[in-house]
Amino acid sequence: MASLTQNENACLERIDAAAMLARTLEWAAINSGTGNIAGLARMADALAGAFAVLPGDIVLVEPEPVEAMDADGNLRALAHGRHFRLTVRPQAPVQMLFTGHMDTVYAVDHPFQQCRWTGEGMLNGPGVADMKGGLSLLLAALEAVEADPLAARLGYDVLINADEETGSASSRALIREVARGKVAALTYEPALPDGTLAGARAGSGNFSIRVTGRSAHAGRNPDEGRNAIVAAADIAVRLKAASGGTLSCNPARIEGGGPNNVVPDHAILRVNFRPHAPRDEARAKVLIEDVMAAARTEHEVEITLHGEFGRPPKPIDAGAARLFALVAQQGATLGLDIGWRTTGGVCDGNNIAACGVPVVDTMGARGGAIHSGEEYLIVESLEERAKLSALTILAIAERGAP
Repeated sequence: MASLTQNENACLERIDAAAMLARTLEWAAINSGTGNIAGLARMADALAGAFAVLPGDIVLVEPEPVEAMDADGNLRALAHGRHFRLTVRPQAPVQMLFTGHMDTVYAVDHPFQQCRWTGEGMLNGPGVADMKGGLSLLLAALEAVEADPLAARLGYDVLINADEETGSASSRALIREVARGKVAALTYEPALPDGTLAGARAGSGNFSIRVTGRSAHAGRNPDEGRNAIVAAADIAVRLKAASGGTLSCNPARIEGGGPNNVVPDHAILRVNFRPHAPRDEARAKVLIEDVMAAARTEHEVEITLHGEFGRPPKPIDAGAARLFALVAQQGATLGLDIGWRTTGGVCDGNNIAACGVPVVDTMGARGGAIHSGEEYLIVESLEERAKLSALTILAIAERGAP
């Protein structure tokens, strides 16, 4: 195990575990479900107040317009909260990016709203791992680094968006903007309970397919109708059957229909694709068009597609491998065995990697059962992971790159 320098030891001693936990509890008490615009505003204000201890300029960025197809097949504007951005020393020779999200999957009317202790060092609560604990430890790491002499060499952006849990559609352009010119990025999604990090990730695309048929009486003249539900189901089965291997497809929902005695003339199919490589994304686009064309002909229906691949696949390229190796090296200095594995899950790390920036996107706290009422944070990991981040940041500031 490598020994720490005097400056590194001093940096780690500045990390305040009690303050991290207090912030996590405070922030978890604010409902910031992606659709709770008022709650997101409160969370953004709380972040602005806390991160103001760092030098630089804080702005709340308006979300980009986003449309979604509703159950009637109409495109509707979706409201999103404003995104938090802090810019520090933009002229410094070494530029990094730190990202996270303030939104959670728990709506304002969700029953899971409060934190509770479930055992020694185990905190159950909404967003405690995903990722309010991660945001808190990021701040602690940056505070500690700012007091180090190497901080003068380091500039950075902190971007905390308000829509990550639903795909970052209103912040995707902002992510591309802040990623420009960065030598490395760290994102504060939670690590697995044992500390394992996410390595390569699949991409993700969400689509809504509107099918318009022709209504008719189900008993008197059904053959004159064109059943939109049947056509949508056929599309779902074809898409599922044609996918596989490095391209998975999940037909998730069919909406539409009506009374049992009417041939339904309207349906919406919701479907998700997970491509593992850019060629799989291209394959999926061709597949969707071919299947829709076949369904139009066979069922004599009209079909409209809405959606996109919002998360590109994230392979481990040479730059990412060097950054992972650096994180593992700094972890070993702290007595941590840092490993990583491929996952089908997606996050903003996918979009950052697509900009050509090396990223490790699970630098947050250790925890589990995320997106459920059993979500938990392993509290000791706040200090552990803040120290890991601080050492990693200092190493990059000194070297100029991972």
